[in-house]
Amino acid sequence: MNPSLNVVTLTLNPALDISTTVARVVPAHKLRCSAPRVDAGGGGLNVARVIRCLGGSALAVYPAGGPTGQRLTALLTSEDPPVPIAGETRESFTALDESDNAEYRFVLPGPQLSETEQQRCLDATLEAVPCGSYIVASGSLPLGVAPSIFLELAQRAKAAGLRLVVDTSGAPLKAALEAGVYLVKPNLLELSELLGRPLPDALARLRACRDLIADGGAEVVALSQGAEGALVVTRDAAWSAPALLIRPVSTVGAGDSFLGGFLWAHAQGLALSEVLRYAIAAGAAALLSPGTELCSRSDVSRLAHQVQPMRLEQAA
Repeated sequence: MNPSLNVVTLTLNPALDISTTVARVVPAHKLRCSAPRVDAGGGGLNVARVIRCLGGSALAVYPAGGPTGQRLTALLTSEDPPVPIAGETRESFTALDESDNAEYRFVLPGPQLSETEQQRCLDATLEAVPCGSYIVASGSLPLGVAPSIFLELAQRAKAAGLRLVVDTSGAPLKAALEAGVYLVKPNLLELSELLGRPLPDALARLRACRDLIADGGAEVVALSQGAEGALVVTRDAAWSAPALLIRPVSTVGAGDSFLGGFLWAHAQGLALSEVLRYAIAAGAAALLSPGTELCSRSDVSRLAHQVQPMRLEQAA
């Protein structure tokens, strides 16, 4: 355990992310691609990459198996502890059609994790993080893993005095909120599906975030709204900011970059408005990077000055 460590991320379904470009995507023909870029991918791994890019401290816990798992591990730092599994780590493939800049993303399901492998992942995560720091559980679940694993993680994190951050959707998100988490980062569709109601405007979205907090599901809600920007809500304050006007090169990892920027700024003790500023800047910066490259520190710093947070009235 490193007492100076700020963030430990858990990625239960990591992937070896491969991205390339092709002149045009057409059926039946062989498509000649450019030299591929290969990155370690999956929600928590991406969040850790962004935090490190911005100069913060993060450790990534993830299961890895087979030759693909070995390649994935080789792309990460030696401090990131892989949990050995019997199955083969998955791959994902992104191809950019240069004729119209359309991006095609192919995501494989991943290996099946045994109950023992699942518990090893949880144990490794909880053992790595000092009291008071953040655990980030982000991304989809692999085969054989029940949504209740996020409920167990939330319960164990709370008992250990840790701040759990969850970025997932559907049943796993609902399970985590049953125990209560520190921060949740849904997008607009995920929040609407979770609450079972449409969220057509700013007032409805603010009320939805406050409902999660009032029900004890989370202390902080960071709602990403795509082209409409983002909203961050606590029990005492709410801030929103419009999205930056960016012509995207790739959309891969924008949400993970948003969360990575958020946690980096939050760990620095910045005000909530500044946290939102860096979150939006990091998400926008990821749009400027090709394939699976995520954001760059220089782009985040430059774009942060363009974000315009606005405090919202508490009456809603």
